[in-house]
Amino acid sequence: MTTTSASPSISAGNRETEIASRFNRVGTAILRYGLALILIWVGLLKFQTYEQTAIMPLVAHSPFMSWMLGAFGLPGTSGIIGTYEIIAGILIALRPIAARASALGSLLAVITFLVTLTFLLSTPAMAVYAPGSSFPFLGMIGQFLAKDLVLLGAAVYTAGDAWLASRAPANGDLVSQ
Repeated sequence: MTTTSASPSISAGNRETEIASRFNRVGTAILRYGLALILIWVGLLKFQTYEQTAIMPLVAHSPFMSWMLGAFGLPGTSGIIGTYEIIAGILIALRPIAARASALGSLLAVITFLVTLTFLLSTPAMAVYAPGSSFPFLGMIGQFLAKDLVLLGAAVYTAGDAWLASRAPANGDLVSQ
């Protein structure tokens, strides 16, 4: 004997919605705090000689940043970039207590990743041609920079999320951390 009831499908739908909402909250937190961690960590690395040496060809060929090398030298340029990245990361992490500041941090990150993605076009030898193929493959630095497209998406998402929260009524900052 089979009994047809609407309640199992309704509760299953509610359960699926609850699970999807949890995934959304966890994913948003991973995006936000992962982005913040990456920016802070990479920003701190900009004060190390090996990282300064690694970014030199990227900055030197950038139409947006090459002037900085003449104005501040390599350590100064790297320090400015690192400080900018650290500030952006800290601001992004402030989302639960200062959504507007977090939105600003995410917008700073958007600028960061838009600029770093231009390195794919401005730095020589980003594309490597494999023998027998007409398709350009990314070289090592190009592969490293390609991930910035995903980081750009994370920054755009967290900017929108924090901006919406900053416009919410009181306690809106604590709703979707």
